[in-house]
Amino acid sequence: MDSPFAVLDTPRNLADAAYGTLKRDILDFRLAPGDRFTETEIADRLRVSRTPVREALFRLEREGYLEVRQRNGWLVKPLDFDTLDHFYELRCVLETAAVRTLCAPGQIPDPLRALQPLLDTWLVDAEDYSHDGDWLANLDERFHMDLVAAAGNPEIARVHRAATERIRIVRQLDFTQPERIARTYAEHGAILTAILQRDAGQAIALLQAHIGDSQAAVRKITLHRMYATRRAQAA
Repeated sequence: MDSPFAVLDTPRNLADAAYGTLKRDILDFRLAPGDRFTETEIADRLRVSRTPVREALFRLEREGYLEVRQRNGWLVKPLDFDTLDHFYELRCVLETAAVRTLCAPGQIPDPLRALQPLLDTWLVDAEDYSHDGDWLANLDERFHMDLVAAAGNPEIARVHRAATERIRIVRQLDFTQPERIARTYAEHGAILTAILQRDAGQAIALLQAHIGDSQAAVRKITLHRMYATRRAQAA
């Protein structure tokens, strides 16, 4: 049987296709946290050479989904919920500090200008909402990182970016649920509106509730998928 990637006749297209397939396998827990595999096993399954597979795997490693084990192939990063909770807490502290700065008179001369790209993305009518889960996960990540960056402290932004990368594997799951999409647009819009009104108390309360709701949602989705995967493997 021919490879389903046979029509993708360039190395770039093959690597992109392998990346997309493997990322979806990870997010759908077909490659579950703690699973080990080799490049050869993946190449055989996808029926492509090891070169595009290797490129896809290193891309997923950079995004925080995989670890490379020189003697044992590759590992889907195990989930440690205590550690994930610590990174969520760190993100919340850093983003709260950024919101205080953005709301403080004189700290940011023109917060509207600093936040305009976020306003253009999130303060839109419901018919303009995107429903592409992968795209929205990236946009959501950019919202939080750009919010911190707008406060003007590059070192805080650097630490926040590192914390964000550590929880990326579970945060992607937030946009597999349709109701979370509309809620995220509404919550981001409300946070931005409060910041522009320089209402720090309201903006911080909205931000903390938003992060807490997302944290609870992805934990629930993750545990459900892990349970379903283990049941399927045991059947």
